[in-house]
Amino acid sequence: MSLTMTDTAAREVKKYKDSMQSEPDTFLRVRITAGGCSGHSYALTLDKNFDDKADSRYEFHGENIVVDKKSELYLDNATLNFIDGLEQRGFHLDIPMAKKTCGCGSSFQV
Repeated sequence: MSLTMTDTAAREVKKYKDSMQSEPDTFLRVRITAGGCSGHSYALTLDKNFDDKADSRYEFHGENIVVDKKSELYLDNATLNFIDGLEQRGFHLDIPMAKKTCGCGSSFQV
C-alpha cells in the first residue's frame, strides 16, 4: 500500500490531538466501511488500540496513521490532505481507485 499524508494534514492531526489532550501513544486511524451513498465511506478517528495482526502503522511528518488490513485494499496511492478554503475545511482522503464519488465527498465506489 502506498498511503501518504501531506505535511498540512500532519500538522492538523497534531493540533487536533493537542486540543483533545490525547495521550502520547494516540494515532490517527483511517478506516473504510461499507455504506454511504456511493457504496463505501471513510472514517478518521483517534485511537490507541493497535493489533499487530490486523493493522499496519505508517509515519508521516511525525504523525502515525494506522489502517486495518481490510481498509488497506482500498487505499493504494491514496493521499490524506487537509483543505482550508472558503467552501471547504477539513480532512480529505483522495482515493485514486475510486471510480465514482458522491456530492458529500466522503463516499465512493470502486
